[in-house]
Amino acid sequence: MKILSNKENLQVLHEDNHIIVVNKRVGDIVQGDKTGDAPLSDIVKDYIKEKYNKPGAVFLGVVHRLDRPTTGIVVFAKTSKALTRLNDSFKNRETQKTYWAVVKNAPPKTHDVLVHFLKRNSKNNTSKAHLKEVPDSKKASLDYTVIKKLDHYFALEINLHTGRHHQIRAQLAAIGCPIKGDLKYGFNRSNPDGGIHLHARKLVLEHPVTKEMLTIVAPTPSDVIWDLV
Repeated sequence: MKILSNKENLQVLHEDNHIIVVNKRVGDIVQGDKTGDAPLSDIVKDYIKEKYNKPGAVFLGVVHRLDRPTTGIVVFAKTSKALTRLNDSFKNRETQKTYWAVVKNAPPKTHDVLVHFLKRNSKNNTSKAHLKEVPDSKKASLDYTVIKKLDHYFALEINLHTGRHHQIRAQLAAIGCPIKGDLKYGFNRSNPDGGIHLHARKLVLEHPVTKEMLTIVAPTPSDVIWDLV
């Protein structure tokens, strides 16, 4: 059964006066959309309001997003100063993002750098990876390492060099390794919870105010596949 985040079960990985980092569950939506479902940003506001007994509106800035079927680290800003600086930090690629993914089929190499040109299709909300530049495409780069061979799958660790729409999903599908549960990118069946086995595992960033380096690691969801990784 799918359990969404609420203010009682929110998985807080780090919190201080300026930022709060949470571990997103499958199905959590980071920011409000046309579905009308309660976004994680509102849930975090409710959590802060209750925890600190805050009167009035709570400030919370959305710094980045994860796709709805994915899990892992999401950073929010608790002050406007932190929001401005975090936005700059993410935009200028000053953060290190590491993901874990479970894929079918062995990748061509145990470690490789993938470079594609991604073209977004807004009609079906996908991105297609091309080996050469095509009109309206954006260059996408990542590196992956096979970290574990499972009975039927392979667990990969991925470092993003760019931040494109559905980048990991599209690039892994392009090398014949769709992510488990990812029907949109060629996996043959969905996961029971509607999620995919893609997890924002680790984030290294400079704190926007104190300037200390933070390394945040998010535990993987507990399921029969992730528990083997």
